[in-house]
Amino acid sequence: MLTKKQTIINGLHQKPILIDATYTSTKINQPIIIFCHGYKGFKDWGAWNLMANAFAEAGFYFIKFNFSHNGGTVEQPIDFPDLEAFGNNNYTKELDDLKTVIDWVCNTPKLQEFANTNNITLIGHSRGGGITLIKAEEDTRIKKLISLASVSDFENRMMQLCDASQWQETGVTFVENGRTKQQMPHYYQFYEDFKANQDRFNIERAAKHLNIPHLIIHGNADTSVSITESKHIHNWNTNSKFVTIENADHVFGAKHPWEHNKLPLQLNTVIQKTLNFLNE
Repeated sequence: MLTKKQTIINGLHQKPILIDATYTSTKINQPIIIFCHGYKGFKDWGAWNLMANAFAEAGFYFIKFNFSHNGGTVEQPIDFPDLEAFGNNNYTKELDDLKTVIDWVCNTPKLQEFANTNNITLIGHSRGGGITLIKAEEDTRIKKLISLASVSDFENRMMQLCDASQWQETGVTFVENGRTKQQMPHYYQFYEDFKANQDRFNIERAAKHLNIPHLIIHGNADTSVSITESKHIHNWNTNSKFVTIENADHVFGAKHPWEHNKLPLQLNTVIQKTLNFLNE
């Protein structure tokens, strides 16, 4: 029987982290998967809940969470009621959030009644792919990594937001959310945080130093993050495994809201490829 349990934990940056875990309540020693959403994403986006169920049914303890400054709140975890938090997000905060979640996993006795904290896999989608790659390289508790439609260069994507000198002058730049039509702010601290931690945030450096099994999956019809970016990551880590999903877009056929009780075909393929990799 599948169980879904929601938890709120304290983040390191004055915002809570909302977590949910999906697992089989009659099994013990389940391998753990921690899933990280991407830019302008959240843990309940689209078909992610169906994905959680699929991994739990396959015997995994599946955890997903909202980054503390993703723009959601505990009361309204879907979409972006807290644009001030969104504007104050940065890569340091996301890496700290992920570490906080991993620490919580490894230090919660109740969770360990069902899950094996010595077998933790990270899955990251899009920007979350870059975050999980960096964290997997620096945290020995992570045993395997899966990158879904991952970005390969944080600096390049940041510079697409705004000219740095203009950004500094105005203190903020805005990006429109195509679905909600909100003007979503990025304060200049985002750029300052990146420059102060540029080596740590270098995805190429992290990929080249990664020494755990790594599966890279990307759709060849992705117009949000080119499949070329995942090919770069694969070339930087020649021990990684690369899988192309034919005709798949950035979210593997899903959308928000997802009003079906079945997974999109391409996302289901992603899950099956991931399960094959995890069970090798």
